[in-house]
Amino acid sequence: MGIRAVLAKPFAAYIASQTKEWSSKPVQFQDKVFDQLVASGRQTVFGKDHGFESIKSYADFKKQVPIRDYEDLKPYVEKVLHGESNILWKGKPAYFAKTSGTTSGTKYIPITKDSIPNHINSARNAILSYVHETGNATFLDGGLIFLSGSPELDLKAGINTGRLSGIVNHHVPGYLRTNQKPSYATNCIEDWEEKLEEIIDETLHVNMTLISGIPPWVQMYFDRIQARTGKKIKDVFPYFSMFVYGGVNFEPYRAKLFESIGKKIDSVETYPASEGFIAYQDSQRAE
Repeated sequence: MGIRAVLAKPFAAYIASQTKEWSSKPVQFQDKVFDQLVASGRQTVFGKDHGFESIKSYADFKKQVPIRDYEDLKPYVEKVLHGESNILWKGKPAYFAKTSGTTSGTKYIPITKDSIPNHINSARNAILSYVHETGNATFLDGGLIFLSGSPELDLKAGINTGRLSGIVNHHVPGYLRTNQKPSYATNCIEDWEEKLEEIIDETLHVNMTLISGIPPWVQMYFDRIQARTGKKIKDVFPYFSMFVYGGVNFEPYRAKLFESIGKKIDSVETYPASEGFIAYQDSQRAE
């Protein structure tokens, strides 16, 4: 067992104890977060427009902050895009996550230095929850692939802007960087077909143990490997034992993916979104 696997187990136990603490007292912890968010938002333009100073309860918030879609929030986003500060959150966002929608075209979702840990730590905790429950951490010592969008970022009003998966790629912990695939240069290739071939070149002869990505991207990766080698994924990567996925409904892809792999392996489902990391699977025992 390598050093990453050894160190992961006590850290996983610590994270599991923290998770148990807040999840066993959901109302108490949600009230605490609610109060922190309202207090932090009072000096923003959005907070002043919606009377955050007088919000003392969820009922007050519900009354003063109506549910709205992106188009309703767009005037605030436009202010940020024009370089203004303290609009939706204190200061300026650390990033804009650029996303396409069916109703509003291109959308720019602010990601702040306060919200970044939600994206990064939630993904980390999903894996550590698995380690704590199963005791299996050996997959952390092998090759890890994160199929993501390009990590190259543009600037909008001086704010780094790109796809969420590309932004998150900049925050992969250093202890995983040394065995992370693909390389930065390959990850920056815009053309998916070209990028996929380069990823296969980089990983085909590596001891891949964890593969993560949106199921259709992973399926294309598997299909190309099978086309090159004529082998099931289990025979190309015999120590591949952990699949992490999210982004779409997994059910239409489940049977085909595991057929391509050629054996049943453990998997962890995540629910990331540009607005925040919504949820992750914390147990292998329940559907």
